[in-house]
Amino acid sequence: MEAIRTDGLQKRFGKVRALDGLTLTVEQGTVFGFLGPNGAGKTTTIRVLTGLARASGGQAWVAGTPVSIGRKELARKIGYLPEEPPVYPWMTPPEFLNHVAATFGLSANDRRARTKELLELVGLTDVRKRRIGGFSRGMRQRLGIAQALVNRPQVLFLDEPVSALDPAGRKEVLDLIVGLRGQCTVFMCTHILADVERVCDSVGILSQGRLVTEARQDELLARYAVPAFELVAENGLADDVRQWAAALSRLPWVSSVAVDGTSVRVVVSDIGAAKRSLLPSAMQAGLILQRYEIVHPSLEDIFLRLVGDGGER
Repeated sequence: MEAIRTDGLQKRFGKVRALDGLTLTVEQGTVFGFLGPNGAGKTTTIRVLTGLARASGGQAWVAGTPVSIGRKELARKIGYLPEEPPVYPWMTPPEFLNHVAATFGLSANDRRARTKELLELVGLTDVRKRRIGGFSRGMRQRLGIAQALVNRPQVLFLDEPVSALDPAGRKEVLDLIVGLRGQCTVFMCTHILADVERVCDSVGILSQGRLVTEARQDELLARYAVPAFELVAENGLADDVRQWAAALSRLPWVSSVAVDGTSVRVVVSDIGAAKRSLLPSAMQAGLILQRYEIVHPSLEDIFLRLVGDGGER
C-alpha cells in the first residue's frame, strides 16, 4: 500500500521552481531516503507533504489523505521532526512530551503511559529528570523523534535528522530509525549518503526540484552496477604496476584501466574472463598484491553519476 503519493507536485517562489512536477510513491512501512544537494527542494517537499506549505500545482496524498484539503485529518496521521527540533530548554523530557501529548488531546493517563513508552524507546529514561537545555545535540534529536511519535503517526517525516551530530549521536539516531521500520513509514530527507545506504529501503534522488530516480536501494545499486575490479600492490612496485596496466588495457575484455600509484581499477566487459585471467596476469607480472576485490557501486557513486556537483535551486 502507498503511504505517500505525489502527482506532478509543484512549488514556486516567484520565478523559482523549488518543486518542478514531482511524482513519487513511497510504500507503507518502509524507510524512504530522499536525497539531493542542499537547495534541491527536499525541505520544500516535506513542508508541502506535512501541510506547512501550499503546493502551486499538482496533487499529494499522505496516509490516504489529500494534502490540499485534509490538513486537520493529516495532522493526526503524521509526525514531523524539522532539522532544528522545537524543544523548551527549561522543561524535562516528561514535561515536554506531556505538553505535546496534550495538544493531541490525550487524556492524563494516556499522556503518562505514552511519555514513559517513548522515553524508553529513544533511550532517555535515565535522564528524564534533567532539563532539556543541558542535553547534547544527539539527545535532543532523540527527544525530537519522541515528540514526533507521540500521536502514533502512520508517516514520520525527518528533515536532516543526523546532519549536525557526532559519530556517536548519528549512530544512536540511525539505530532508532531502523527500529521504526514496520511500525510507521519513515520519510527521511538528507544529504548524507552513507546514512541512507545504511538504513533506507528505498531511495529517491532530487535535483533542481525534479525527481531524477526512485527505486528500492538494491534495485538502484544493481541498475547502475559496473563490473569492475580493484587491485592494490605493495609499495615500491609503481613502475611494475604501470607496465602491467598498459598491457592489460589492450586485452579485449578490458574496458578501461585507471592507475593511482600502486592501485589499479579495472572496468571489464566480460566479468567471467576477468575472474579467470586478471589475478594470474598480475602474478605473472610479478606483482605482490595487498588487495584484490570485485567492486560494487556505492550510493555515492550513483548519486554523483546522476546529479554531479550541481543542480541546486
